[in-house]
Amino acid sequence: MDNEKTAADSKSYATSIEIAESLSSTNVNNGARRELQRGLKARHIQMIALGGTIGTGLFMASGKAIANGGPGGALVGYAVLGLLVFCVMMSLGEMAAYIPVAGSFAHFATRFADPSLGFCVGWVYWANWAVGVAVELTGVAILMEFWLPNFPSVVWSIICLVILVAINVFSVKGYGEIEYWFAFIKVLIVIIFIIVGFCVVTGTAGGDYIGVRNFHLEGGAFPNGFMGFFNVLLTAAFSFNGVEIVGIAAGESQNPHKTVPAAVKQVFYRIVLFYIMSILVISLCIPYTDPNLLQGSDDISVSPFTLVFRLAGAEWAAHLMNAIILVTMISAGNSGVYSSSRTLLALADNGNAPRFFTWVNRWGVPLWSVLASCAIGCLAFLTSLFSSGVVFTWLTNLTSVAGLVTWVSISITHIRFRIGYRRQGLPDDQLPYKSPFFPLPDMFVIFIGTIVIFGQGYHTFEKPINGSNVVAAYIGVIFSIVMYFGHKIIMRPAFIKSLEMDFVSGTIPIDHTKKAEEEHLPLKKRILQKIHEYFT
Repeated sequence: MDNEKTAADSKSYATSIEIAESLSSTNVNNGARRELQRGLKARHIQMIALGGTIGTGLFMASGKAIANGGPGGALVGYAVLGLLVFCVMMSLGEMAAYIPVAGSFAHFATRFADPSLGFCVGWVYWANWAVGVAVELTGVAILMEFWLPNFPSVVWSIICLVILVAINVFSVKGYGEIEYWFAFIKVLIVIIFIIVGFCVVTGTAGGDYIGVRNFHLEGGAFPNGFMGFFNVLLTAAFSFNGVEIVGIAAGESQNPHKTVPAAVKQVFYRIVLFYIMSILVISLCIPYTDPNLLQGSDDISVSPFTLVFRLAGAEWAAHLMNAIILVTMISAGNSGVYSSSRTLLALADNGNAPRFFTWVNRWGVPLWSVLASCAIGCLAFLTSLFSSGVVFTWLTNLTSVAGLVTWVSISITHIRFRIGYRRQGLPDDQLPYKSPFFPLPDMFVIFIGTIVIFGQGYHTFEKPINGSNVVAAYIGVIFSIVMYFGHKIIMRPAFIKSLEMDFVSGTIPIDHTKKAEEEHLPLKKRILQKIHEYFT
C-alpha cells in the first residue's frame, strides 16, 4: 500500500512540475504543445507592481480605517500591513525570479512544501479572483447609476464582462498593456491627490490652515486604542489584496531575472508613497469624527479622496473620482480574469483540476481557463440580482481572507524553499534575487497574518451572539481548512522532503559573464540599456 502511495505521489509531483519545465500545456485535440508566451515587458511588470492593485480599498475604504482607528491608528495599521506585504513580496520575488512559472505560489507550495497546501491555496486564490470579477461587475453597474440613473444597470455589467473577455482571450500583451495604462492613471491621480492634499493642509488651497489639529481632537491620535488599530489591519489587508499578482505575471515576463526583483522594490515605494502618504493626507485634512468617512465606502460622493478635493475647491471632484473608480474596477476585473485563469491553469497542470484547462490557444492564452473563470464570475454576479443578494454576500465572505491565506502560505513555502536550497548545497549566486533577513520576514508574516485571519470576525462573538453571523464571518477560514484537510485525507500526499525538492525544472540559468559585462559598462550606457529594456 505504501509503495502504491509513493508511486501516486511521484506521479502527482511529476505532473506538477510540467508547467515549470516548459511553461506549456497540451492541446487535447491533436497532441501538439503550445506555450504561454513571455509577452509582458519590463514596463508592464513594474507598473503593475507600482499601481496595479491600487483600487477601492484605498480610494474609498481608507476613510473607514481612519474613522475606526483614528489618524494614528490608521497610519500604524497601514504601516504594519505594508511591512507584511513587502515581506511577502520579498519571499515570493526570490522564488518567482528563480523559477518563473504561471500560478507561481500554488505551484511552489506543491513543489516545496505540501501538495495539500498547494491544492488549498490554489483553489482559494482562484475562488477569490473569480468571485472578485463578480464584485467588480456589480460595482460597475452601481457607478454608472451615478451618471445614468434611469438606464438598466445590468447592461453596463454585461458590457464590462464582454470587454474583460476580449482583453484576455487574445494575448497576454493585451492584459499587460491595459493594466499599464490603468495603473499609470491611478498612480497619477494618487500623486496629484497627495500634492493637492498638502496644499489643503497648509492653507494654500481652500484658504484654511489645518496643520495637525485633527491629530489633537478628543481621544488623540489613537481614540479607539488597540481594537481600533486591529480594525485598521482588516481594512488595510483588503486595500493591499492582489499585490502578489506580480508573482503570477513572472511566468509570462520576458526577463524575470530583472523584472521581478525590480517589481519587488517598486512595491516598497508604492506602500510608502501611495498608501502611507494618502492615509496621512486624509488624516490631516479630515477629522476622524466626520461621519462621511464611514459612508465613503459605499458612496463615491463622500469618499475621502472626494472630500479632500472638495476642500481644495474642486466641486466636480465626485465626477472625477467616479471616473477613476470606474477605471479601477475595470482594472481589478481585468486582473481578476488574468489571475484566476493562470491559477486554474496551474491547478490543472498539478492534477488538481480537469486536464482540459491546460489547453493554450495560438496566442499563448489558456482559453478554457479564461472562459471558465469568467463564467463563474458571471454566475456569482447573477446571484447578486436575486434573493436580495444573500448568496452573493456569502460568496464574498467566502473569499474575504483569501489574500491573507495566500500571503501566509507564501511565507511557509519560502521557508521550505530556502531550507531545501541550503540542504542541497546550492550556491546563492544562482538566485537572481535573495530575500534579506531570512527567516525573520517570513515569521513576521505568519504570526501577524494568522492573528488577523482568526481575529477578523471577533465582533461576531460580542453579545448577543448570532450563530449565522459567526459562520458568515469565518466561512472563508472554514473553506480553506476544508480544502486543505479534505485533500490531505483523500489524496494522502506526503510532505516534500528538503533533499527531494526539485530546484532544476523551470529555472533560467544566470549568465554571470553577461552580468559582469553589464556591471562594468559606463554609466551612460547602463542608463540607456535600462531605458531600452523598459520599453522593449
